[in-house]
Amino acid sequence: MKTGKYIPLGTYNNVKIGYGTVDFKNLKTIYLKLNSWVQPENDTEDYNQTILKTRRKIKESIYNLKDSNFKNQCIVDLDIRTKGIKLEKRSFMNLEITLYVEKQFDVKSKEIKNTIKNLLENVINDGLIDKKLFNFNKSKK
Repeated sequence: MKTGKYIPLGTYNNVKIGYGTVDFKNLKTIYLKLNSWVQPENDTEDYNQTILKTRRKIKESIYNLKDSNFKNQCIVDLDIRTKGIKLEKRSFMNLEITLYVEKQFDVKSKEIKNTIKNLLENVINDGLIDKKLFNFNKSKK
C-alpha cells in the first residue's frame, strides 16, 4: 500500500517547487523538492566551491526560519553536475531538503502548505538567487 504523498506547489522564480513525505501516517520527515535549469551568469574557475557555498547558504536560511513543526536539523542535497557547466549552456539543478518533524500534523493542511511555501521562497531568495550566480529557467531551451 502506498503511504507517500507529494504535493506540487507550482513555480516560483522559474523554479518548480513542491514537498512530500515517504509515510504520511507515521510522519517523521518531510522533503522539499526544487528543480530548474540553471545557466551561469559569469565564468567561475571552481563551480564545486560555488555549489558548496550555496549549500551552506541554503542551510543557514533554513536554520534562521524557526518553526515549531520542525526540528532544528536538516539534510540539503544540491545536485548540479559541475563538469558540464558552461556560460552558454543550461544544466539541470535538483535540490532536495529533508526536514525532521517535531510533532505529527496533517501534511495537506492549508497552514502547512503556506508554511512550506514561505520556507521554499526564502530558500530560493536567500540561498539561490541572492548570490546571482545562475539564471533560472523553466526549460532547457
